[in-house]
Amino acid sequence: MSTISLVTGGSRGLGRNMALAIAHRGGDVVITYQSRADDAQAVVAEIEAIGRKAVAFQLDSGDVGGFDAFAARLRESLRMHWNRDRFDHLVNNAGHGDYAAFDATTTAQFDRLVDVHFKGVFFLTQALLPLIADGGRIVNLSSGLTRMSLPGYAAYAATKGAVEVLTRYLAKELGPRGIAVNTVAPGAIETDFGGGVVRDNADLNAHLASVTALGRVGVADDIGPMVASLLGTDNRWVNAQRIEVSGGQGL
Repeated sequence: MSTISLVTGGSRGLGRNMALAIAHRGGDVVITYQSRADDAQAVVAEIEAIGRKAVAFQLDSGDVGGFDAFAARLRESLRMHWNRDRFDHLVNNAGHGDYAAFDATTTAQFDRLVDVHFKGVFFLTQALLPLIADGGRIVNLSSGLTRMSLPGYAAYAATKGAVEVLTRYLAKELGPRGIAVNTVAPGAIETDFGGGVVRDNADLNAHLASVTALGRVGVADDIGPMVASLLGTDNRWVNAQRIEVSGGQGL
């Protein structure tokens, strides 16, 4: 029986790459998207072309009030498409970047970052726990910015630090169900995240490459296959870890 993985924010960027990497390893995938339905359906079509099943659902990962309804839709989809009541893997990937110096960060910016990157992860995982199979996996996305400091990302990095602490607590509390919980922390990646700043700002890209041991910034293909591997049986004993995938950035 194939695994079923839910990847939030799976319509673009790292989430898309994760979803495709999981499918290439033989898994079926549920993805969520906030507003780009066409992009999400394109990912579904790519996964189906690989020979795996996939569905996409709209979800605002910062809207806690919508999580129960989402869980109900997911439960029905699992029964309809897979004749199952549970899925195997939850990848809490959805997020956004918001650059602002500490003294210029607004309460609106701060609240949205917390809602999406921490509160949303906390309560979406809580809402989906009854649907996650015993022996399953949870992967929470963090950032290299919890270890390295880059001015302008204080609020964003702080929410990711909270997720890293949450990961350890989830691993402890869900251990009796055999559910492993880990954090993956990408370094600088060339995607459209944060307005594509790492990809499009040549000076920033060159600087980040210069402080990375492997001499370049990352691309999505550096992250998706790693997450897919972490969900595989070969990594069944990895639990409660922060795994940085940065090419040795900022050593």
